[in-house]
Amino acid sequence: MIKTNLDLWPIGNCQVSALIDRQGRFVWGCLPRVDGDPIFSSLLSGVEAGADDAKGMWAIELEGCAKTEQHYLRNTPILITRQEDEHGNAIEITDFCPRYTSNERIYRPVAFVRMVRPVSGSPRIRVRLRPTRGWGHADVTTTTGSHHIRFMLNGEAVRLSTDAPVGYIEEERVFRLEHPLNFFLGPDESFSTALMPALMRMLHDTTTEWQAWVRGLATPLEWQDIVIRSAITLKLCQHEETGAIVAALTTSIPEHADSGRNWDYRYCWIRDAYYTVQALNRVGALDVLESYLAYLRNIVENAKDGHVQPLYGVLGEAKLEERIETGLDGYRGMGPVRVGNQAYEQVQHDAYGQIILCNVQAFFDHRLFRMADEEDFRALEVVGDLAWEVHDKPDAGLWELRTRQSVHTYSAAMCWAACDRLANAAHKLGLEDRYHFWQDRADAMHATIVEKAWRTDTQRLSATFSGDDLDASLIQLLDLRFLSPADKRYRATLYALETGLRRGTDMLRYDSEDDFGVPHSAFNVCTFWLIEALYQTGRHEDARQLFEEMLKRRTAAGLLSEDIDPATNELWGNYPQTYSLVGMINCAVMLSKPWNSIR
Repeated sequence: MIKTNLDLWPIGNCQVSALIDRQGRFVWGCLPRVDGDPIFSSLLSGVEAGADDAKGMWAIELEGCAKTEQHYLRNTPILITRQEDEHGNAIEITDFCPRYTSNERIYRPVAFVRMVRPVSGSPRIRVRLRPTRGWGHADVTTTTGSHHIRFMLNGEAVRLSTDAPVGYIEEERVFRLEHPLNFFLGPDESFSTALMPALMRMLHDTTTEWQAWVRGLATPLEWQDIVIRSAITLKLCQHEETGAIVAALTTSIPEHADSGRNWDYRYCWIRDAYYTVQALNRVGALDVLESYLAYLRNIVENAKDGHVQPLYGVLGEAKLEERIETGLDGYRGMGPVRVGNQAYEQVQHDAYGQIILCNVQAFFDHRLFRMADEEDFRALEVVGDLAWEVHDKPDAGLWELRTRQSVHTYSAAMCWAACDRLANAAHKLGLEDRYHFWQDRADAMHATIVEKAWRTDTQRLSATFSGDDLDASLIQLLDLRFLSPADKRYRATLYALETGLRRGTDMLRYDSEDDFGVPHSAFNVCTFWLIEALYQTGRHEDARQLFEEMLKRRTAAGLLSEDIDPATNELWGNYPQTYSLVGMINCAVMLSKPWNSIR
């Protein structure tokens, strides 16, 4: 298991989330939603969360702690942390965000619950709750009552309700833990009932809700725990109120040390969300797809002239201006800390394909509460028209280059997929004239892409129409059904990609210089793309071995970030990264032995 500062455990309820370190400290979490101001910000403070001067964290610490063990409650994002000292004194902490059905609605408050109990001996603990506001710029003022502490955050208050001695918490005193204590950090409202029974009910109902959701997943025979944990975490990345799916729960974790490649991933990329719903659909999580389709329909309807941005806010906000916050020093002191993402202004043509690829299932899947109809098809045709118009035009590409544009083969192929799948939907609806219209367009686009991207001298496809570039995105031509596994052009391209971009067990996105120099880290999802391609081209054992190697890189929570250093195996980039979780699900489903093999 790789020990890094990203060895973190997410909890959440699809409204808010937090990351908890190996000592049981909250080190990251935003309010009132994933893209808000961090109340727990020590992950980006440049100061160790355990330091005396640490801020932006919440610690429950056993005095003299010598050993810490952690695990999730089975099939939930509810974290159990056990701390023990050298004399056998031990405590257990249960952390979760409430989420369950109440009065036919999902109850998911902007709240965090911590429950601590003595396990053995006579443990002594200290509680340190030091929230931040204004991205580290502003002090947090407090007021207290007999059983609560109120924290003023950006003009609003959150309340810690507790049955612990409030004075001990205020002064961070060490005290003996003689019976279970409970903490509810949430809205500035008093509890109308006793705290402990209320939180015990929340724990029970939240456990039941998550385990029932997992029970509905169609997991493969092998690697079930990996698929389940990845699926739960992908679910946590959905803002359930709107259906938006964020790319990660964090901002500004650099792609490698001092790279300056520090981006805010707490928004909904059309591309990343497409891959997420594709993976969850493979294991039957239709609720995520349905919610996301509702989000997409609003995006399409609000788009001017059908133009779709690469990303939006979780409420569908179109403007996500990027700024640098100086109140936090950054991950390990490696700033800058960015809020917002200027990529919203970019032109990325692949988004048109991903919108239609997500929507087309709704024309075929009878399990959905709301199947798509002709009206939906007509709305998507506007998107298809734009895909046709721009498929051979320059864009920033899926890697969001900031200083140059090219006609990217991946973007062009996604535009082709938009037209190809519209033809499929038209045929399903019995609109034969529209079927032929879109199929003719798709056929013409396919011919153009192959002609413009193929290089006769190197006998491979190029990542751009203008150069002879190696880029791992070309692997995806297989998943899109643009080329078949037996196609000699695809096999030649795959060989060139593996030869040129593979570094041991890791795949780079590309190895050419970009806006920030030559990349040093590998992009985890590219390795998973390679695994899928190896399997589909007949190299089954190679695919399986590489997959097992990738699984060794996971954190203790069973998750991955965006990037990895091929030399040290250290994880970098925002965490947990949806792309990487998608890769684990897709590969597990593809490589697993079938269920009937256990007979």
